[in-house]
Parts: sequence; C-alpha cells; structure tokens
Amino acid sequence: MLHIIWSIIVGFIVGLIARAIMPGVQHLSFIMTTLLGIGGSIVGGLIARLFSRPAPGSSFHAAGLIMSIIGALILLFIWGKMNP
Repeated sequence: MLHIIWSIIVGFIVGLIARAIMPGVQHLSFIMTTLLGIGGSIVGGLIARLFSRPAPGSSFHAAGLIMSIIGALILLFIWGKMNP
C-alpha cells in the first residue's frame, strides 16, 4: 500500500516539474498532473530500456527522476497538441 502512495506523491512532483518546464499554460487538475507524472515515469522507463537492459527477471526498467521528467514532458507535449 505504501508503494502506491509513494508512486502518487512522486508522480505529482514529476508532473509539477514537467508543467513548470513546458512553456505555456496547462489547465490540468491535481489528478491529471499526478497521472502525467506517473505516465511520464512509465514512458521514461521505456526510453531507458532502449539504452540499457534491466536486470534479469525484472519486468520494466526503473526510470529515475530525470527520465521520468523527460517522459512527462513528452506526454505533456502530446497532450498540448491534441487539446489546443
């Protein structure tokens, strides 16, 4: 249960950082900002998996904070293009 709460907190922080970096105004709620950060972590993990393989037996690559922010910026860019 604590892992889920930690994912929500880190996802919100990553979403806030991505929104602060991306130019322009984004009208996202608390939930959408959190989902943006969590999704950014997933996208960042997939990008990191292209460059280095995770340990044998693990299902995905832990992205880290920088790759999570980059993934969230990618998602925020796509969101901005879909919703002008």
